Amino acid sequence: MDPNKLNELLLQSLTHEKGGILVYQTALKCVVNDDLREEWETYLDETQTHVRILTDACDELGIDTEQSSPGCDVVEHVGAALVQAMEMALRAGDMGAAQIVACECVVLAETKDHLDWELIGRCAEKSKGEVKKVLTQACDEIEDQEDEHLYHTKGWCRELWIQSLGMKAVLPPPEEEKDVKTAIGASRAEQASLKSR
Repeated sequence: MDPNKLNELLLQSLTHEKGGILVYQTALKCVVNDDLREEWETYLDETQTHVRILTDACDELGIDTEQSSPGCDVVEHVGAALVQAMEMALRAGDMGAAQIVACECVVLAETKDHLDWELIGRCAEKSKGEVKKVLTQACDEIEDQEDEHLYHTKGWCRELWIQSLGMKAVLPPPEEEKDVKTAIGASRAEQASLKSR
């Protein structure tokens, strides 16, 4: 494994988690549904913890968390674009539509998070010594939360869209009710909700 690429992955992941704080803060301005608000408040708190854990992991591995790279700049730009999209939706004045835009933006952000943590987990598996220990510990603390953030918000996004289309929605979504944390579980929850309509 290329140590420079691992450092880049960790720095991009940290940049993305920091941007995730801004994404959730903005998404909370868009939310109408109280259950979703509660969920995202929890995810915001967890994302703040993720920044701390990832910063600590970088520090333990001797990675300067203040350094940047072209890749980090791109990640920061994408996060800022998600925030801008939600602010644009808010300015349009339709809170139901802004809530859906916020869900879509959170899904996009959490898809990147999910990928980052999957890759960090694979790096942990292939590493040795201190690197293995540090990455494994970080993954153990964060990976399940990232799964929940992605799969639950995808469910919210789908059901809010269904509701906006005038069809029967399941709110909170089945992914939330069944506390889904895997792609298979999310697929099963979605299929069960389709059968119940």
